[in-house]
Amino acid sequence: MLHITPLPAFTDNYIWAFQTEQSSGVYVVDPGDAQVVINYLTEQQLPLLGILITHHHEDHTGGIKQLINRYGDKINVYGPQAENISGVNHPISTNAEIELQGITLKAKVTQVPGHTLGHITYLIEDVLFCGDTLFSGGCGRLFEGTAEQMFHSLTELSQLPDNTRVCCAHEYTLANLKFAKAVEPNNAALIQYSNNAAAIREQNKPTLPSSIGLEKAINPFLRSDSTEIQQILAVQFQQPIENTLQSFALLRQWKDNF
Repeated sequence: MLHITPLPAFTDNYIWAFQTEQSSGVYVVDPGDAQVVINYLTEQQLPLLGILITHHHEDHTGGIKQLINRYGDKINVYGPQAENISGVNHPISTNAEIELQGITLKAKVTQVPGHTLGHITYLIEDVLFCGDTLFSGGCGRLFEGTAEQMFHSLTELSQLPDNTRVCCAHEYTLANLKFAKAVEPNNAALIQYSNNAAAIREQNKPTLPSSIGLEKAINPFLRSDSTEIQQILAVQFQQPIENTLQSFALLRQWKDNF
């Protein structure tokens, strides 16, 4: 089983560290802050085996150079070939299954344009590292891609098994759920999850990982075919909702200004 640890960084980022019981060291995902990783590795007395990058934004890549300088330029750094990311020495250009060097694990890489055009995710065993594409209760802003691209990316992720653990890169859950309740106020699963998440955050604990099954039940961006959501969107935007893509695009537009 894959052991995962969220390392809080900045105000709301998570850098994910993962290892197996047999592995001699750890990989980290999207290390925007090198010192957070160094502190963790020093405390746990573990070597760094490699780095996975989902996209080019600085809060996900800012620590690469310092980590390479500290742990050596032979550190394996995987990332999207389509984005110009300094330090990536294993660029990935297509959907692929890759063997992570230094650890007996394979990662299934999926291209998920939307937040950025080159954004990728990594599925390792039952764990999805999805960067800023899928959040608990939400999805990433469309900084480079289109609503249609993000809709198709999220649709693909929603096909994963329900027990897939969802490790996104930000603690946005409570804000996302506030919006989700505005667009689907009668969703009992959403109301219960919102209460649970609030209690977790009161203890200053992560709401993550989530799961694909949970997100399909409560996340409006995976539920754009919901009759209730479409009825509320029709009122909010004073227009008929003709398909799920239109519903998704209007949800994203509304969330941007919520």
